[in-house]
Amino acid sequence: MRSAKYLLMSLVPLVAVSACTTLSDQDRALLTSASENAQAAKDQAAQAAKTAQEALDAANAAKTSADASAKSAADSADAAKAASEKCDRMFSKSLRK
Repeated sequence: MRSAKYLLMSLVPLVAVSACTTLSDQDRALLTSASENAQAAKDQAAQAAKTAQEALDAANAAKTSADASAKSAADSADAAKAASEKCDRMFSKSLRK
């Protein structure tokens, strides 16, 4: 009787643990769905990262172009100022003659 009691006491936790390790079809479907959703999220994140990198590249190209345009505009302003000063000197010289 005593050995049967010990056998039963040790068997109950073993059966309980083994019952927890087996998954029902619904649990398996839920895990599969979660895995597929995680993969889809990973794919979307990769696509978002690629799109963000393309946007960053375009922004950097626009900045480079804007910087070049600003430098060109500054150079043109300097040239216009120099031409205006030359015209003023020439006009002043012609008035003195």
